[in-house]
Amino acid sequence: MHVRSFLGISLMSLALLLPFLVAQQVQAQSADEYVADEIVIKLFDSADLPAVAGQYNLSLPPLDQFGTRPIYRLRISDGVDPQVKAEQIKPSNGGGDARVEFAEPNYLAQTPEGRRGRSRWVIGGDAGTYAAQWTPQKLRLSQAHTISRGAGVVVAVLDTGVDMSHPALAGRLVPGFDFVDFDAIPQEEGSAGVNAGYGHGTHVAGLVALVAPEAQIMPVRVLDRDGVGNIWVLAEGLRYAVDPDGDPNTNDGADVINLSLGTLRRTQLLEQIVAEAACVNDDDDDDDNDDDDRCRTTGGAIVVAAAGNSGDSTPQYPAAEAVEGVVAVAASTRLDTLAGFSTRGSWVRLSAPGDQVISTVPGGAYATWSGTSMAAPHVAGVAALIRAHQPGLNAVDVAQRLITTAQPICAPAPARLDAAAALGLGTQPYVCPATAIYLPLTATPM
Repeated sequence: MHVRSFLGISLMSLALLLPFLVAQQVQAQSADEYVADEIVIKLFDSADLPAVAGQYNLSLPPLDQFGTRPIYRLRISDGVDPQVKAEQIKPSNGGGDARVEFAEPNYLAQTPEGRRGRSRWVIGGDAGTYAAQWTPQKLRLSQAHTISRGAGVVVAVLDTGVDMSHPALAGRLVPGFDFVDFDAIPQEEGSAGVNAGYGHGTHVAGLVALVAPEAQIMPVRVLDRDGVGNIWVLAEGLRYAVDPDGDPNTNDGADVINLSLGTLRRTQLLEQIVAEAACVNDDDDDDDNDDDDRCRTTGGAIVVAAAGNSGDSTPQYPAAEAVEGVVAVAASTRLDTLAGFSTRGSWVRLSAPGDQVISTVPGGAYATWSGTSMAAPHVAGVAALIRAHQPGLNAVDVAQRLITTAQPICAPAPARLDAAAALGLGTQPYVCPATAIYLPLTATPM
């Protein structure tokens, strides 16, 4: 065979193989980004669902519908990758299908600690060391507790569930829900050293309990034992947290929501539902009248979200959503520097203790863990103190209070949470420790 003929056949074969290779590459890249064979779409009119599903090879009935809204989770029937399928549909705001408001893969969400390999806690400590560790003094909690201890406030912890029999959480839990197993028992599941997410929700809940000792905690399980979930389940968990009984006229929802989790992909579903939880959404939806009733009664839930553990400025969502009433939290150290593992950037407005923090873990035990997941519940707890002291403040007001009363710290980092100042007790003179280690904003990711 002539070389030219051989090259021609080879190039033709490569051309035929290229779409397959690209598809395989997309599939490989997506393995840890979104749920296979699923897509989330929002229509302007639910009556268009059969036609849209038929045109784009989406199976009916839907896998799920978000309440009564025209938001659906659908199975892809032709094997096309979800990201490619979303691009095929192209919503109206992208110059595509006028029937579709948005279309996106069902992106995965997980704990920041699991994403960066910082997924192991170190067992040790007891109730005494948990209460007397460095974080309460750093935040001036004893002074803050003379004003408020969080009574009457509910903090929802959307996470891996909790150890519901832990002594430190006794009498502190209100009914929650498990959106992983879909039952009313949001119990932490798994094994230490085996499952990356095991103990995460219990550790987070214990820090809320430490900061706001009279607040109640609503456990909502949206992550599995490895600390992984998806945006659909997270959105369902958010909806449940603000209105557990589905009746906006009953004030049974959370006043504060802690999200020590996230996704590296910005999603329209999460942006809308987080904004609605905080009562700052102006979009017209089927449920808006119900949201208006809830918002008039509660002022919205303050949403506190971990910034991530990338060690750089890579945004993590929903922390990085440009939504008022949402507070993105970085992790600070006992020396008041930014922790080297903490994500940072202009969208991160606040830091809180997140390095070597002691809290509760399953089995009635205590352990040390580091991450922005540990920083976020410190902020959620102080938000509960503010809400209990000044229930008339709405979510945006509380978020601003947390940020504007924070204490500037060492190194190029967001100001650090100050519980006493947030309760109106003023700031105190501050001097950077002589032993502080200053980390540049381009610190190497851990």
